[in-house]
Amino acid sequence: MSKYTIHPDISQAETLPSSFYRSQEVFEELIEKVFAKTWQFIGDKTMVAIPQQVKPVSFLEFGLEEPLLLTNADGNISCISNVCTHRGNILCHDPCKTRQITCAYHGRRFNLNGEFQFMPEFKEAKDFPRPADNLHSFPFKQWGPWLFAGLEDSMDFQSVLDTMDRKVGFLPLEEFKEDKSRNKDYLVNSHWALYCDNYLEGFHIPFVHEGLNAVLDYRKYETILYPYCNLQVGHSSGGEHVFDLPKDHEDYGKQISAYYFWIFPNMMFNFYPWGCSINVVKPISVNRTKVSFISYVYDESKLDTGAGAALDKVEREDEFVVEGVFKGMSSRVYKTGRFSPKMEKGVHHFQSLLASFLDSK
Repeated sequence: MSKYTIHPDISQAETLPSSFYRSQEVFEELIEKVFAKTWQFIGDKTMVAIPQQVKPVSFLEFGLEEPLLLTNADGNISCISNVCTHRGNILCHDPCKTRQITCAYHGRRFNLNGEFQFMPEFKEAKDFPRPADNLHSFPFKQWGPWLFAGLEDSMDFQSVLDTMDRKVGFLPLEEFKEDKSRNKDYLVNSHWALYCDNYLEGFHIPFVHEGLNAVLDYRKYETILYPYCNLQVGHSSGGEHVFDLPKDHEDYGKQISAYYFWIFPNMMFNFYPWGCSINVVKPISVNRTKVSFISYVYDESKLDTGAGAALDKVEREDEFVVEGVFKGMSSRVYKTGRFSPKMEKGVHHFQSLLASFLDSK
């Protein structure tokens, strides 16, 4: 397996080589070494808002379809395995309301916290039940209405939530409601990491997004790096359609149109004065990516204004350039490029994390 390194000094660093984005072996290793060790957005609390509700979810569509089960046991939401500890049967196929989880194959029963309760015809089994006969409990976090899960707890995800909370915690996040009429899935003919590369810099905005560039002040565009996430701040060019920041906010007095949060490796939380557009980038194959846009609204009067307007148009413009870059990765003469120290800090950060995770055992 080839090793990838990104020079820590962006002024000297080169981008990941084109071979990175073409390799099936690298693609599969990214699934195991990056996605399996990080966190995913799995929905919001309305899915199991009522006590005794359960809902099956998947950890990562296409890439890592680990069967998970969200449960509400007397108001406490948990994320447990949806796989029976007897013979591996899927326990729940559809959302429902129940007091207990019973396997339809041989009748093994669990409570809503995943603890083993009963199994017929097992009286003669020695040393039973074992701790392993309980359903596995996965790392789980809630922030505002949103739910996140990890397959393991090796990445400090709480620091990511704390970072976002410092910037947008003043918003009434619990009042954000999903607007399914605005949700949309996009299929992009490109490697998933190239899509993230593009998202992580405002460098291309004047060249690709004429409409967005008209409402953002490109001169003030800034990128702030954190260990497992980063933030791009979009300042308004005309002082309109901006956040009403409280006086104790660290950005009070600034005309901010958007907070663009990226969470390693594939989540974007884009906050606008009207609400939040969540984008989840899902790897299908080396040359195919699904991007899900999920909209949460709290102030309908501000919809379709400022930086948060025409999101579909902006997405189509991004798709065009990302697909063009992926085609360029097949060039016999292009191998690698350089970073703009001023405008591509986010891309350098992302690629550094990818190289680091791939180098891990």
